[in-house]
Amino acid sequence: MWINNKTRVLVQGITGEQGRYHTQQMLSDGTQIVAGVTPGKGGESVQGVPVFNTVGEAQSALGAKAAEWAIGFVPPAHAKSAALEALNTGLNIVVITEHVPVHDTLKVLQVAQEKNLHAIGPNCPGIIKPGQIKIGIMPASVFKPGRIGVVSRSGTLTYEVVSHLSGAGLGQSTCIGIGGDPIQLTSLSGALIGLQEDTATQAIVLIGEIGGSAEEQIAEELIGSTITKPVVAFLAGRNAPHGTTLGHAGAI
Repeated sequence: MWINNKTRVLVQGITGEQGRYHTQQMLSDGTQIVAGVTPGKGGESVQGVPVFNTVGEAQSALGAKAAEWAIGFVPPAHAKSAALEALNTGLNIVVITEHVPVHDTLKVLQVAQEKNLHAIGPNCPGIIKPGQIKIGIMPASVFKPGRIGVVSRSGTLTYEVVSHLSGAGLGQSTCIGIGGDPIQLTSLSGALIGLQEDTATQAIVLIGEIGGSAEEQIAEELIGSTITKPVVAFLAGRNAPHGTTLGHAGAI
């Protein structure tokens, strides 16, 4: 589904503290990171990965080995411009950044849809195929290869549930953290359709939380829908005080 062990990845914001750390982690987990981008840092390298000033410069230099996905570790104020730069260069994207303004997310979503590219986030842990590739920040040690697809709004709940699945001998095919923001670049519905089409996935775990109506909409869509694989759902939290905005219910 969407990625495999041959997928080439570019890291935006690679020279920052988070970019450096998670680049090392992704490389250790088997991800093919072919380039990094930080404006003004071109010519440097991080963990042996060459750094360029722009995405276009990186893609041109890489030629036939150009990246197919980009993952962004950039401050909220620059997340939109970084995401749009990657999309306009033909890359699918993962936006890890938290506190991205909703209007910025909507603009990125619009461009991703226009270009028919995959986009995940913001404020998310990313996507992983255990034993093959990780484009994100998940602790790969709790994931095991298998046939269970996972889609989740909460990063922490993803790790918790996956740990139990792995402990029970139920490995995972693909796990997608779509993020907990009001607007997601990939919806629960979009992720479910991807897992339905994925031949490596036999059953699906959906992890939701209080806030919004996405889970209720998914339940309606599953009745008589094209999702024929078994879906097991866990929703964290029962209710929220009226007028109060909560963060990640999983963390609470």
